[in-house]
Amino acid sequence: MTPTSNHSEDGLPMPGPPAIALSSTGSSSTSLDRLDDSAVKSERVAIESEIDAGLVPGPDIGAKTARMQLDLHVSRFDWAGGAKGIGPGIADLAQRAEAIGVRALSFMDHYFQMDWMAPAEHPMLEGYTALGFIAGRTDRLRLRLLVTGVTYRHPGLLAKIVTTLDVVSSGRAELGIGAAWYEREHRGLGVPFPPTSERFERLEEALQICLQMWSDDNGPYNGRHYQLDETLCSPMPVSTPRPRILIGGSGERKTLRLVAQYANACNIFGGPEEVAHKIDILRRHCEAVGRDPNEIEVTAMYRDFPADATLDSLVRGAEAFAKVGVSTLVTGAVGDDPGGWLESTFGPAMERLAAIEPAALI
Repeated sequence: MTPTSNHSEDGLPMPGPPAIALSSTGSSSTSLDRLDDSAVKSERVAIESEIDAGLVPGPDIGAKTARMQLDLHVSRFDWAGGAKGIGPGIADLAQRAEAIGVRALSFMDHYFQMDWMAPAEHPMLEGYTALGFIAGRTDRLRLRLLVTGVTYRHPGLLAKIVTTLDVVSSGRAELGIGAAWYEREHRGLGVPFPPTSERFERLEEALQICLQMWSDDNGPYNGRHYQLDETLCSPMPVSTPRPRILIGGSGERKTLRLVAQYANACNIFGGPEEVAHKIDILRRHCEAVGRDPNEIEVTAMYRDFPADATLDSLVRGAEAFAKVGVSTLVTGAVGDDPGGWLESTFGPAMERLAAIEPAALI
C-alpha cells in the first residue's frame, strides 16, 4: 500500500497520479486549499493553551537559513558492494559530503527497501543505528532520518534515541518525523499499522511527548494513544534548547498544520511552483497559530535534473526554489559511486549555492 501522495515521506516520487485531496468529512474537494477566516480563528483558539505552554518553537532553532544550504539524503545501499562494504561505503560518502560543505545527512526510516523503487530484498539499514555510526566518522554533518515513522518506536523511547544521538554527536541530531506509510514492512515485521487518521493523531502526541521530555517538565503525559507516568530524559540533549524538529510531507490540512504548530523545518515535495503553493498553505496555518513563518526552514528535494546538467542550470534550478522561500535543497546519493557523483555534480556549485539568498516567507 502506498501513501496518499505522489511522493513518500522519504522525499521520493511515487508511481501513479496524485491522490484526490479529501476534505475533513472524507469527500473529495476542490476548495481544500482555502482556509477561511473562521477556520483560522477556530484553530487559533483550539491551540492557544499549547502556545502559552511554549510548544510553538522559537526562532533560535527554527529560523530559515540566510543562504542556500545543501543536504544529502541516502535511500539506497546496493551500490556499496554487499554487507561488508556498506559500513566503509557510507562512512566514505559522509566524509566526502562533509568535505564539500554539505550541511546534513539523512537516511530513510525503513526496514525493507521501498518495493516500488527497488526490490524489497535490497539492503536497508536501521536508521538511528546508522546515524550513530556516521556521527563517529564525521565532525560537522547534522544527522537525521527523513523521516522517522511514528509507528516504529514508542515516543518516549524515540525522544531518548534522538537525545542519545545528539549527545554522542555533540549536538548534531535532528528529529525528522512523519506519519509513516509503508504497510508492507509493518505487516511483514509485525508492527501495528493503524488507519491514517490514527497515525496522524499519534504523530501529534509523539511531538508533544518529545517536546515535554526535552523540557523541564518531568511529569506525566496523558494522551489518547500514549500515557507516560514520568517524562524523564537524562542526560538532556546537547542542542540548545533542544534538537530541531523537521516534519516531512505536504498534506495541506494535517501535515502543514503540524509544521506550523510544532516544527522548526519541513520537507515539501515538488517543483518550485508546487512548493510555492504549499508554502502559501503553511503561511495560513502559521497565521492561525500566531507564528512567523520565517521561523520555519523550508527544505525541498533537488535531484530531478538531467545527468548532463551544467553548473549554470544546477544553480538556476536552486535559484528558482530560493525565489519561493526554500532555503535548503536535499539531493540524493545517485549511481554506483554516489560520493564521486556528489563531488563532481555539486562540488563546483557549492560556492554559488551559498551565495543564493532565499526569499522571506511573507
